[in-house]
Amino acid sequence: MSSVPRFWRNLGSRYNLEGTRCSECGEHFYPPRNVCVNCRREGEIEPYMFKGTGEIVTYTFIHTAAEGFEIQAPYTLAIIQLDEGPRLTSQVVGDPGEIHIGMRVRSVFRKLGEDGERGMIYYGTKFVPIDA
Repeated sequence: MSSVPRFWRNLGSRYNLEGTRCSECGEHFYPPRNVCVNCRREGEIEPYMFKGTGEIVTYTFIHTAAEGFEIQAPYTLAIIQLDEGPRLTSQVVGDPGEIHIGMRVRSVFRKLGEDGERGMIYYGTKFVPIDA
């Protein structure tokens, strides 16, 4: 029997930036897809592990957080374009005064929250600035 934490760690697209790539046209997808949007059925989809680096396309500061994230507010939420092309929304950890469009970032594995006082802790991908 596997443990609950091991089950969640095995979800590659959530914890390891695992996506897919079309071997025909080279397009990368995150989250993973089963069919290439360019080649349709002619393309062959294969698993792909993203490097985890990219840049901030746009961002906002969240001051009034959604339920369960109040303790983290204020925090920065950004659209990150990975070096391979796909864009995703993620929290950026760092000095809010230093964050800017075009900033290079890398993925890190961090705590996202927990369910209740004694509930399960869940983790995921956030991004931090790459030191120049």
